[in-house]
Parts: sequence; structure tokens; C-alpha cells
Amino acid sequence: MTVTSAEFLAGLVSDARQDGITGFVAAAVVTEATRILLVRRKPDDFMGGLWEIPSGKVEEGETILEALHRETAEETGLTIETVNGYVGHFDYPNSRGGTTRQFNFAVTVEKAEPVVLTEHDAHQWALPGDLPDVSDAVRALIAR
Repeated sequence: MTVTSAEFLAGLVSDARQDGITGFVAAAVVTEATRILLVRRKPDDFMGGLWEIPSGKVEEGETILEALHRETAEETGLTIETVNGYVGHFDYPNSRGGTTRQFNFAVTVEKAEPVVLTEHDAHQWALPGDLPDVSDAVRALIAR
């Protein structure tokens, strides 16, 4: 079963709901050569100043992959060419008092530049062994 199949994606959602997860986020691990794209949350945001991979909420009626493509384009201006694999998930408390599950996918983009930010205040292409201030969950994800 491929990671882009409806059955695989439905299984991810079903497992999350069984675990009591209330929110879903799709995230893109965008790599260029050996570097990973990171974006920094604005200082006045929830978890402001933290670096993260491009990600965003799966909206009502939207699939995880639709959200992955939309959020990557909205946050970075980059277009996903290929979803290469599912690299796992992690859960975190959200700003509404529930728990969000972030589904992470390795992707290839059509062009790595220019990165056009709309929701973050900076971006960088970081080496996995030289990461800025990221969450422990993102650090563990990148280390895989």
C-alpha cells in the first residue's frame, strides 16, 4: 500500500481518532541535497520563535495530502512535485486545549527557491546535524 493511497491515509486518521486526537496537521519534510527546509514561527504566534517544518491544519472535508500540498504552497510558495514517503507522526497539545497529531511526509518540490513566507518570519536550509531551536519532536523526526 502506498502512502498516497486512500486506504493508507484513512488508516492514519482512524488510528488518530482511536487515540483521542482532536486535530490533524499535515507537514512536509522538504529536502534539497542534504539540507532540510525550516521555517520560524513569528514571535507573537503560539510557540513563537520556534523553528519547524512547513505544516498546517487539515481543514474539514480535506484529505491529509490535500492539506499537505495546500499548506506547503501557502507557507513557502513551493509546489510539491512528489510525496516520497510517510516519515511518522507526533502529538502535541494545541492552543485549544486538545491534542493535535502531526503527520509528516518526505517530499520533493518542483523548485527549492524562491521560498516565499506568508506565516513565518524566516526560513533556512539546515543540515540535520546543525539544527536551530526546533522542538524535540522535530529534532527526533529529522534524525530518523
